[in-house]
Amino acid sequence: MKLILLGAPGAGKGTQAEVICNKFSIPAISTGNIIREALKNGTEMGLKAKSYMDEGKLVPDDVVIGIIQERLAKDDCKNGFILDGFPRTIPQAEALDAMGVEIDRVVSIEVPDEKIVERMSGRRVCEKCGASYHMLYKKPAKEDVCDACGGALIRRKDDAPETVQDRLKVYHEQTEPLKDYYAKSGKLRTVEGQEEVADTTRLMLAALEA
Repeated sequence: MKLILLGAPGAGKGTQAEVICNKFSIPAISTGNIIREALKNGTEMGLKAKSYMDEGKLVPDDVVIGIIQERLAKDDCKNGFILDGFPRTIPQAEALDAMGVEIDRVVSIEVPDEKIVERMSGRRVCEKCGASYHMLYKKPAKEDVCDACGGALIRRKDDAPETVQDRLKVYHEQTEPLKDYYAKSGKLRTVEGQEEVADTTRLMLAALEA
């Protein structure tokens, strides 16, 4: 099964990709993870991508398409895969078609913008051990202090409300048109994101069978 997951930043695509990956024994391919690996290794592509990511902008097509093409050529993709974060634009979708990749289903997870801003801007991470918290859903015992190691909790730059809003604007302008693109071929399925992850998962699996 070859799948594409659509949804705004913070819609929970990563979590659902992991569930589907385990259920169908296919790899979840996230452009974000690939780019972060390049950042970690300090490659030229990684440094180029970083300047865009820091501003909440999309990484250019020539960078993304190249790494996706290499990834899909690996043996573990022979029986299918999940694409999370690609394509993000109509030209990227057309490039995927040009590679001869036949997608079976495209699932769009729908979450209101205001809910996404609340989710992402409330996130905190320990700068010492990396533990994650949320100011509404997973509060630390002591404000701005990690329960695990006592380190300071910080909000990542890309979780700042203004950055989240900028990313949502880019999503609506450049990525949301993909819903119409894939609806024309009858491959699009829409899932309303729920408060409980398990409920979203149930709807997601049902959409794949529809």
